[in-house]
Order: sequence, then C-alpha cells, then structure tokens
Amino acid sequence: MSKINIKPTESELEILQTLWEHGASTVRFVNDFLNEKRSSGQKEIGYTTTLKLMQLMHEKGLASRNEESRTHIYEAKVQEGEMQKALLEKFVDKTFRGSAMKMVMQALGNHKTSKEELDEIKALISKIENK
Repeated sequence: MSKINIKPTESELEILQTLWEHGASTVRFVNDFLNEKRSSGQKEIGYTTTLKLMQLMHEKGLASRNEESRTHIYEAKVQEGEMQKALLEKFVDKTFRGSAMKMVMQALGNHKTSKEELDEIKALISKIENK
C-alpha cells in the first residue's frame, strides 16, 4: 500500500498539478494559472480562495511554504507519481473491488484505443511477464 494517506480534494489536486508542472510558485501565480485554464463558462477563482486552499494544503502536509520573503512560495511536498499511485490504488479498491483487470477492461471497452496505445500496452504486458 502507498505511504500517502492524505486524499486531496479536486481543488487541491488542481493546485498540486500546477505545482508539479511549474515547480515552486506564489499564490498569485497559481491563482492566475488556474483562472487561465478555465473555460469561458466557468466562474473565476478568487485569490483569497486559492490562498486559503494552499494554506490548508500546507497544514495537511501536501505543500511546503517558504516564508523567507514577503511573498510566500509554495512547493508540492508529495511527488506526482506517488500521489497518482495512491489515488489509483484507492480508486481500484473502491470502484473495481481491487481488480486492475476489471478497470483496464472497462477503460479499453469505453475508449477508442489507437494502434500506438495498444502497442505500448502490449509492450508493458510483455515487460511485466518477463519480470
């Protein structure tokens, strides 16, 4: 089982993805970036909302905060791969009763898979079988 016990909210995960993509960032940068990504019909995220979320993420241990300058800099405290693994494990356990095969079959059955994707899947299966 993964060592990450904290499940981020959707908003926290969106902030983490921004921090993983751009590295250490100010609240202003994260807020501006999230608002730029929004589609025209979506409501803009307020700066104070982003600030509060990032403060809560710091308290939860999802982000670290450098307070050396006037502008605080936040950085993801968890690695992207570790978080993906932890969330996927929980998802497979809860949604597919722990069966990765059921999840993969559902995903492949509901998605048009390209030849390149199928080739990558076959290569991964071969690599797993040869371990």
